[in-house]
Amino acid sequence: MSKSSQTQRATRAFVTWKSPLGLLLLGADEAGLTDVQFWSGPAPSSRSQVPVLQQAQEELHEYFAGQRRVFDLPLSWHGTPFQKAAWAALCQIPWGRTWTYGQQAAAMGQASAVRAVGAANGRNPLAIIVPCHRVIGANGQLTGYAGGLQNKAALLALEGLNR
Repeated sequence: MSKSSQTQRATRAFVTWKSPLGLLLLGADEAGLTDVQFWSGPAPSSRSQVPVLQQAQEELHEYFAGQRRVFDLPLSWHGTPFQKAAWAALCQIPWGRTWTYGQQAAAMGQASAVRAVGAANGRNPLAIIVPCHRVIGANGQLTGYAGGLQNKAALLALEGLNR
């Protein structure tokens, strides 16, 4: 790990939050929310009262209660320029709608980058908030989701889409 990566990690704060789909690990740095991951490990040693982590918990609670469709959190993405473009495209998918990987690639102006889009989505550090669960296969089937296909189906059902 490079020295800058160590410094970057040292400035992050983490907290776990119990969602209806299981434990989520939430992370933030000074710029905003960095992580929302389905979590099965031990609670992190850095438990924090960082305001953005409190806001994330509140907004996720509202989302799962059916009271929120758009998140208002400051996001701090750490990835390649292509990954960031893919994640920004995900944020264009409206609540209760799905896109295919091809539609996402086209929205990015890179229609032939379907596989690269899938790989970028697989590295999305902000599950639910950056809605990669709204991306489906070209045949309409649910495809890979880092949080598990059962959670992807549950999130889509929460948004009124039964798959």
